[in-house]
Amino acid sequence: MIVGVPTEIKPDERRVGLTPNSVVDYVRLDHEVVVQSGAGLGIGATDADYEQAGARIAADAAAVFAAAEMIVKVKEPQAVERAMLHEGHLLFTYLHLAPDPEQTSDLVASGATCIAYETVTDDDGGLPLLAPMSQVAGRMSIQAGAHHLESPMGGAGLLLGGVPGVAPAKVVVIGGGVVGENAIEMAVGMGAHVTVLDRSGSVLDRLAKRFGPTIVTIHSNTATTHEYVTDADLVVGAVLVRGDRAPKIVTRGMLSEMRAGSVLVDVAIDQGGCMETSRATTHADPTFVVDEVVHYCVANMPGAVPRTSTYALNNDTLPFGLRLATQGAKAAIEADPHLANGVNVAAGKVTEPSVAAALGYDFVPPLDALV
Repeated sequence: MIVGVPTEIKPDERRVGLTPNSVVDYVRLDHEVVVQSGAGLGIGATDADYEQAGARIAADAAAVFAAAEMIVKVKEPQAVERAMLHEGHLLFTYLHLAPDPEQTSDLVASGATCIAYETVTDDDGGLPLLAPMSQVAGRMSIQAGAHHLESPMGGAGLLLGGVPGVAPAKVVVIGGGVVGENAIEMAVGMGAHVTVLDRSGSVLDRLAKRFGPTIVTIHSNTATTHEYVTDADLVVGAVLVRGDRAPKIVTRGMLSEMRAGSVLVDVAIDQGGCMETSRATTHADPTFVVDEVVHYCVANMPGAVPRTSTYALNNDTLPFGLRLATQGAKAAIEADPHLANGVNVAAGKVTEPSVAAALGYDFVPPLDALV
């Protein structure tokens, strides 16, 4: 199969779909890899590095899309990229379709088979291709939150961990999954006072056993969310519903009761955000203020650390990508129900039930669409 790797064009996105090391594995299996010139510069990989790995360099994205059968990316295709997709293409990338009707409509119209990293599953019920970026985003959420608690950034002027004789900042993490657990690890390491809210007793039990008395675990409901959010200095939204929009957990009403200069970091913004006042921002302009509360809602947080993020992502996406390239989409999906769960759009049909429900499409099972 011919595998194409275009340069990412979402603002401030410096990751790349394949590393040179991953290209080596594709080429060893007799696949051809076409990489857009300059695609790897954000991770320190030159065109010469890709050529040495066995790839062919293409001058622009149009040449990549024209040559390739499978397109491997990181972020969702932008409008100009979607216009280059056709029914012969297999797209393998993050999509986050539920809050994005325009992208969904374009992908449906393209006829391409579109597999989303974030809905591929595993035997344990996890999301293995979302996990590495969730780890990065969870850790970055505390870095970003701590920085924006500083006065020059509009925050309350607090040092997250305090100092002897001065109390640390209060951090509330909403959701104890991969993002939440990594946020907790960083916040505890920096000496913050950490509370985690989650609706799952087993999740809270796991976190309590891991972190012990260094955190407070609270069952999440309307009353407890209000109580802890309104008393927080930093709130991290780490809520995820597979394939669907994130529920709105932090309401506009809560903001009026928060202290001026508090910070909200909405890691769920790719899925529409879990805070009622959230809207997507960029690394170039990452924050806005509502009711004197700083909102950090960057939609591609791991893009700020592209080397770490790209290599972490490739560690997990590579085996799936190789199977798709070697077996073809239909055979690979028939052989692996977890990969089938990643198919969001195929042959002009929406094949992910949460996306179909969120956007008003008829749901068609992936194998039915790929007859």
